Amino acid sequence: MTIKNSVEVKNLSVQFGDFFAVKNITFDVKKGEIFGFLGANGAGKTTTIKVLCGVQRPTLGEVSVNGESYEDITALKGQIGYMSQKFTLYDDLTVYENFSFNSSLRKLDRSFFQKRIKELLDFIGFEYPLHALVADLPGGIKQQVSLVVSMLHDPEVIFLDEPTAGVTPYYRNKFWDLIRTLSKKGKTVFVTTHYMDEAEYCDRIALMRTGEIIALDTPKNLKKKVFPEKLLEISNLDKASNVIEQLKEDKNILSLLPFGSRYHLILKDLAAHKEFQRKRPMTPFCRTS
Repeated sequence: MTIKNSVEVKNLSVQFGDFFAVKNITFDVKKGEIFGFLGANGAGKTTTIKVLCGVQRPTLGEVSVNGESYEDITALKGQIGYMSQKFTLYDDLTVYENFSFNSSLRKLDRSFFQKRIKELLDFIGFEYPLHALVADLPGGIKQQVSLVVSMLHDPEVIFLDEPTAGVTPYYRNKFWDLIRTLSKKGKTVFVTTHYMDEAEYCDRIALMRTGEIIALDTPKNLKKKVFPEKLLEISNLDKASNVIEQLKEDKNILSLLPFGSRYHLILKDLAAHKEFQRKRPMTPFCRTS
């Protein structure tokens, strides 16, 4: 049987007393897709993932992951890998002991385990000794080792809960290179993140608020809906100049907001945009139209 969608959620609700942690959400995730799940703490992301992983029973609705659901929890666990932001690894064990322990939990065949370890360590480019204590590894390397642990049993769908929180930009970029490679290999990656630049790497994004999905689309389309006009950036401003004060008086500018040491602005139409670019050196920040 060919499975088109790796994740299918239909009219899912999770209720605790009078409180709805998740309220009537419906979405699907295609095979090989990098699917981003965004929202503030308490938005319902973790509860939804718990249901998909078989940890939490839904109050209403239907869910399936690669054709399996919580009705057959053993089959479901075989389809999913899960990497949490914390507690995936034990600091007082070596890298190999962490692998071996998780393999025993999964009851993996010894020969499969040894072969899989080699494949995954080659995949992440691991250069440390297997007898190294996890506590002695850099944060970014720990996250990569955590990814290996979540993939030991070769799952089709991998849930990553803020996988790059607290690591350096270098390791964040490297980790996302691994995610993109997994997607190209046909694995489905379901990732939560608070970094908006990382959301750009996703094929599609679902935004959650108070238990409901308020938007679901590609990053490009979501930006286009929010910023239908061209969003421009002014940088390298001389602090002694009065450029910003002059811009505030320009009636062709709909919005002018500070963004770190720079400014973002939106002009009212294409003619104003062309005229503005002609008069002033600009760097397009985000073209959404």
